[in-house]
Amino acid sequence: MNTGSSVDGPITAPGRSLRERLHISRSVYRYRWFYLMLLPGLLYYVLFHYLPMGGLFIAFKDYNLQKGIWGSPWAGLNHFETLFSTPDFFRILKNTVIISVYRILFNMLPDVLLALMLNEVRTAWFKKIVQTITYGPYFLSWVIVYGLTYAFLAQESGILNTWIRDGGGTPVEFLTSSDYFRPILLLTDIWKNTGFGAIIYLAALATINPELYEAAVVDGAGRWRQLWHITLPGIRDVFILLLILRVGNILDAGFEQIYIFLNARVYNVGDVIDTWVFRYGLEKLDFSIAAATGFFKSVVGFAFVLAANQIAKKFGGSGIW
Repeated sequence: MNTGSSVDGPITAPGRSLRERLHISRSVYRYRWFYLMLLPGLLYYVLFHYLPMGGLFIAFKDYNLQKGIWGSPWAGLNHFETLFSTPDFFRILKNTVIISVYRILFNMLPDVLLALMLNEVRTAWFKKIVQTITYGPYFLSWVIVYGLTYAFLAQESGILNTWIRDGGGTPVEFLTSSDYFRPILLLTDIWKNTGFGAIIYLAALATINPELYEAAVVDGAGRWRQLWHITLPGIRDVFILLLILRVGNILDAGFEQIYIFLNARVYNVGDVIDTWVFRYGLEKLDFSIAAATGFFKSVVGFAFVLAANQIAKKFGGSGIW
C-alpha cells in the first residue's frame, strides 16, 4: 500500500499540471481575439518604454555616437555632478515644481466640477452638445492653441489688446511678461484638457449604484446631501489614483506646451527641466547629461509615487496597490 501511494503521487501531479496547461491553452484560444487586440498596446510599451530603458547606461558613460553605448567609456557619476552643479539647475527645478504643483492644485478640480455638472444634466441632447464642445479642444495641438492665444493676447494685433487700445489704455505684454506666463499656461491647459479629463470621472459616476440615491431620497436627503455622501465618495478612489499619478510626474511640467509658449523674456519663470534638457542635451548633442537628467526625474517621480500611495492609504484611500 505504501509503495502504491508513493507511486501514485508522482503520477497524479504531472496529470494535474497537464490539465492546467490544457485549460490555459483553451482559455487563450477562446479569447484569442481579445489577446490580439491587446498585442499592439503591449508592443507599444515594450518598444517605446521598456527597451529604451537600456539607454539609461548613457547617464553613466561619456557617450560617443561612433562608439555606441557599450563602446563608450564609463564616467561614473560625473554627469550627475555636472547637472547638480550647473548654475541653472535650482532655477529650472524650482520652476518645474511650481508649475507642476499649480497644475495639480488648479487643473484637477475643473475636471471634477465639469463631470459633476454633466452628471446632473437630464436633457440628453443638451448634455451631448456640451460634452462635444468641451471635448473638442483636447484634440487640438499645442501649436494651434498657441496660435489662438497669440490671436487674443499679442501686444500689437491681439484682440484683447486692441480693445484696451481702443479704450484709451496701454497694451499689455501678456506673452512676454513673467507675471502672466504661468497663469496663461494654466488657463490654456484647463481650456484644452478639462473636457477630456472629465470623461474618467463620468465613468466613475456611472458605476455608482442608483439604489443608493433612491434610499437617500427616501431618507429625505436633498441634492447637496446626495452629492456629499454618495457622489463624492463614489469618485474618491479615482481622484486619489489620478492625484498619485500626477504627483509621480511632478518633474514633468508639460514640455510640449511650455516649449511652444516659452520665450527668452520669461526664462526666469518658465524654463523647466525638460526645456533645459532639450537645449543642453539635444541641441549641444550632450546625450549623457540628458540621460542623467531623465534618470534623476525617474527616481524622484518613483519616490513621490511611493510616498503619495502610502499617504493615500493612511487617509482611507485604496492607493494604486
